[in-house]
Amino acid sequence: MNSRTVNHIATTLIICCALVMIGMLATLLGYILYHGIAQIDLGFLTTDSSSFLTGGGIKNQLWNSFYILFITMVMVVPLGIAGGIYLAEYAKPNKLTSFIRSCVEVMASLPSIVVGMFGLLLFVNYFGWQYSILSGALALTVFNLPVIVRMSEDALRSIPIELKEAGLALGVPHWHTIKTVLLPAAFPGILTGVILSAGRVFGESAALLFTAGLSTPNLNFTNWNPFAANSPLNIFRPAETLSVHIWNVNANGIIPDIREVANGSAAVLVIAVLLFNLLARWIGHVIYKKMNGN
Repeated sequence: MNSRTVNHIATTLIICCALVMIGMLATLLGYILYHGIAQIDLGFLTTDSSSFLTGGGIKNQLWNSFYILFITMVMVVPLGIAGGIYLAEYAKPNKLTSFIRSCVEVMASLPSIVVGMFGLLLFVNYFGWQYSILSGALALTVFNLPVIVRMSEDALRSIPIELKEAGLALGVPHWHTIKTVLLPAAFPGILTGVILSAGRVFGESAALLFTAGLSTPNLNFTNWNPFAANSPLNIFRPAETLSVHIWNVNANGIIPDIREVANGSAAVLVIAVLLFNLLARWIGHVIYKKMNGN
């Protein structure tokens, strides 16, 4: 068998695997949207959920999902990028650096249920924050921090060394070179890590079961006092997210239209993740062009 035949076989196998993967993804998305899109309307998105009556909505759960996503990303993105910069630019190759990288790898491989139990013991019980948005966001920060650290480090290490050497040769300080040369060049890779992390946050349920809780107060969207019990901005209140709501409805729901609510919630979750990814890519593209002077 000559090299041309081997190359043709390998290419065919790779294409087949890619088609199978795309087909599985399309089937999954199609199934969810087919069964759930009919349940989505303005009322479903803007009314409170119901524990007993037909026709409950997902207003509070949808808000909680975006709010926890925002709080988590505010904490995890700066820490993750800073960690990636340290490992790529400042950390010397020694036992301490190897230990840090091993810790990052272990954290990245932890099951979300383990992170949830950790958050329950530390944030909920030890610090006394109870089931709250803050406890959930901190648990998700622990869960997603390794992703952004590794993606940031890999993005910085993939930059040609000539860019860094050119800045240093001109007498530019190391940090200024990182800020003005390396970070703009590594921005697409860092953005990919942020988007992956955000997708995991928005769709996470296991960790939030033990930290953010299975209930949410009847939010008053006219009261924006962050210390009020029913304020949407209060980070010390329990918050059932959309993914947790899907699990809760299927596992414990006693409403007559369980299937319809679960299907509609799943479709909204999928659509929200897709729209978020597209919006983040577009915003990232605009920022990247401005950073490079285009």
